[in-house]
Amino acid sequence: MKLLVVDDELETLGFLKRGLEEEGFVVDTASTAPAADEALTVNRYDAIVLDAMLPGGDGFELCRQWRDQGVEVPILLLTARDRLSDRVRGLDLGADDYVVKPFAFEELLARLRAHLRRPAVAPRERLEVGPLQLDPAARQVLLDGRPLSLTAREYLILELLCRRAGRIVSRTELWESVWESGLEPSSNVVDVYVGYLRSKLGAHRDLLKTVRGAGYCLVAQ
Repeated sequence: MKLLVVDDELETLGFLKRGLEEEGFVVDTASTAPAADEALTVNRYDAIVLDAMLPGGDGFELCRQWRDQGVEVPILLLTARDRLSDRVRGLDLGADDYVVKPFAFEELLARLRAHLRRPAVAPRERLEVGPLQLDPAARQVLLDGRPLSLTAREYLILELLCRRAGRIVSRTELWESVWESGLEPSSNVVDVYVGYLRSKLGAHRDLLKTVRGAGYCLVAQ
């Protein structure tokens, strides 16, 4: 598999390249935002490890730009910014994971492999729960027949809840399925995103039930 690793710290960049190549990956590197964007224009990658602070651009905005352009490969943000607001922003802009520096290479590798193991979605599958209709292949949602605009994380939470409609999905299950870190959440990120999703459901917010002490459940009205 081929990876793009983007970081302006040359020591970190070399360390990641050597370590990932020893694990069998083919690794391209870039140290600036323009170089990373050019690399993605001319090459196909299976995943991207992206530093948030780069010369010539911002990693957060670069991630958003790539998602807007239809880039669907896993993106792992790698940054020294460890505030909750930064983690939420990165995930909200389309990153699949958020790794804080300093980091253990083994953990980054495990998270990367977890994202690469995600199976492809059945192309013609449709999910329906009450007024909600989901097209997993296109990652599109209709609510009462009208498009519902969701961020990448909000969509993944809603898709899991739709697949488990009528059953309780715990906070830990949401974290492990959507963020795929294999670790217990250390903040209220899951709760924040469920709140965002419930707000966007508007008059149908009662579709998404909170089961105190257990988790969340999506039920048809």
